Amino acid sequence: MANSGYFAVDDIYNEPDAYSGPSKSQLKREMTALQDLGAELVALSKDRLAKIEMPERLRDALLDAQRFTKHEAKRRQMQYIGKIMRDIDAAPLRAAMDEIKGVSEAANIRQHQLERLRTRLMEDEAVFSEVARDYPHADMQHLRQLRRNALKEAQQGKPPRAYRELFRELRALEGKPETDDAADENP
Repeated sequence: MANSGYFAVDDIYNEPDAYSGPSKSQLKREMTALQDLGAELVALSKDRLAKIEMPERLRDALLDAQRFTKHEAKRRQMQYIGKIMRDIDAAPLRAAMDEIKGVSEAANIRQHQLERLRTRLMEDEAVFSEVARDYPHADMQHLRQLRRNALKEAQQGKPPRAYRELFRELRALEGKPETDDAADENP
């Protein structure tokens, strides 16, 4: 049959350069990455999971996966978690996991700032006024006691238990929301 100059309908829609979306392999890699992220979330404690913002459906599935002991049940639950995660934005979950692992640059900066604050507190008691200003909800008496104990431990050559506890308290202050006095005054 000679070329009549007309295009067949199939020739127009089957262009080799047309983008048809991600490949099957790419989709599988993405789904596997979501399941891996789900496995990391399952490995967290219930307290850490509670601190991460996520849909309730996903939280319930993660908690269920934590209580399953049989291999096949756990495998099916992990696949279900991967399916749920396809429907949500996984970027905030990945960022939360990075921060928990300490790979987040922001987490590293915060940790170094808290370490410097602890060192300044140990060197000069006047820094407590700065802590009181920045963290009005802080238990200053407890922090002062921890400082005294840490100094005493350092003098006696004991392990730095109070020194570490002081850091934990400062880190906990960083995570607590500040009291909203303005909201209390204006009902």
